[in-house]
Amino acid sequence: MKLERGQKLLFIGDSITDCDRNKQDGEGLFGALGRGYVAQVDALLQAVYPELGIRVVNMGTSGNTVRDLKARWQEDVTDKKPDVLSIMIGTNDVWRQYDTPFITDWHVYIEEYEQTLRELVAQAKPVARSGIVLMTPFFLESNEQDAMRRTMDEYGAVVRRIADETGCLFVDTQAAFNKVLAHLYSATLAWDRVHPTAAGHMVLARAFLQAMDFDWTK
Repeated sequence: MKLERGQKLLFIGDSITDCDRNKQDGEGLFGALGRGYVAQVDALLQAVYPELGIRVVNMGTSGNTVRDLKARWQEDVTDKKPDVLSIMIGTNDVWRQYDTPFITDWHVYIEEYEQTLRELVAQAKPVARSGIVLMTPFFLESNEQDAMRRTMDEYGAVVRRIADETGCLFVDTQAAFNKVLAHLYSATLAWDRVHPTAAGHMVLARAFLQAMDFDWTK
């Protein structure tokens, strides 16, 4: 298990991470971690590794792009001093290019995406000393020739490259979903091919925990 006793694990991203979490602190009582994979990760850590006492914080914000993360990085990451940081961003960077093609101000093209994500990883390195996890954006579309799926895969390749070059842990969420999509239609996991069902969030939670060397037989 890569997580150690008493560590703070912070997740940051867009609506897929957010899932109605507590918008002030990202932790606390009454479902403060939201209804998605972050809450599932926390539940599994508490149930299987209660002795570690891992503190999970959810700083996902709906609608965010990597540009938005940069604007709030100091307050929502650096100041919170996580031991381990997980970043999953890119869905809206790609999606806005397709659902609002004429509002180009909202588009985050791949060059800006890569440069900004690299900057954020570099800024986080001195803080999250126990590790950074980079999770790819994904699109729940089985047809790899679909235009948005192709673009999302290109952004995912950027995440892989940055992880390899900076020594971050890498989680290929698209690959994790592809295994399930071989048996289920896309709408079964996400009606809009972006926001997962509970089962879809469990795919994300499982992929993240596998990167942490979670012992599923413990």
